[in-house]
Amino acid sequence: MGALPLVLAGTVLTVTHNASAAPVQTLGITDLVGWGTQNGGTSGGGSAATTTVTSASALTSALGSTAAANIRVSGTISCSGMLRVRSNKTIIGNSGAAIVGCGFNVNGDRNVIIRNLSFRNWNDDAINVQESATNIWIDHNSFSNGYDGAVDIKRGSDFITVSWNRVFNHDKSMLLGHSDSNASQDTGHLRVTYHHNWFDASTQRHPRVRFGNPVHVYNNYYNSNSGYGVASTEGAGVLVEANSFENVDDPFHLGEASSGPGTLVARNNLLVNSGSGQTGGSVRAIPYSYTADPAANVKSIVTANAGAGRISV
Repeated sequence: MGALPLVLAGTVLTVTHNASAAPVQTLGITDLVGWGTQNGGTSGGGSAATTTVTSASALTSALGSTAAANIRVSGTISCSGMLRVRSNKTIIGNSGAAIVGCGFNVNGDRNVIIRNLSFRNWNDDAINVQESATNIWIDHNSFSNGYDGAVDIKRGSDFITVSWNRVFNHDKSMLLGHSDSNASQDTGHLRVTYHHNWFDASTQRHPRVRFGNPVHVYNNYYNSNSGYGVASTEGAGVLVEANSFENVDDPFHLGEASSGPGTLVARNNLLVNSGSGQTGGSVRAIPYSYTADPAANVKSIVTANAGAGRISV
């Protein structure tokens, strides 16, 4: 397949699609793609020193330091509440690493990478990004059996990529924009890319979007989501592209509960035993380069590679 022109809000954007029928992810499963590459990019701890943590107290201290750091999590760390993550951090799980009972809070800080961790049984959110936090990459994590959001992004945060994660045995997956009344802080922000995530029978919010435009949802695999896939609300603009929906009655729609509609453009999605979805309006142009896998290959690519324990880092 050659290049396809996408006309979004009057702008033509050329997106190159992988012509191969083989289920091979063309950019590699360790590459940062999307909004996290903008605004100077996202490098986390960069060349800073690496520390390995094995306890809740050591993890809390390392995350809360104002110095740049690469933090490796080893084993299972049990904790409660939300642990503050300061700027210029890379948090990587060693093989089998798990965060049980608590979550991470990126509150107004920037340049944070969170990868290869299994979050379970959190009592608030697993990862909460808020208060104009910028340049965040959340990649190759697994989320299950939590209380509230797996990945919630809100209050003016921006330039974020959420990639290659798996959500299962969980209800509220990924909220983007917390309140209908927060337009003044959120409008012009909340620009997020969601790609190659596996929403594995999770219920809703994959994502639920307010205000952000353009939000890019591509190459995700949705399976048996009993609530809905994607919701665009409160003037948001969402491009839903080359995703695979299987056994999803409501793959994407405009408005949600008391939230008014946004706009939504759907391109090249695969709908298997699923509803047709609801679209409307235009979406601003995607400013970064990316390669979308054919939707027919997304299920095999994502189920083989998404979640914790699928990469060596």
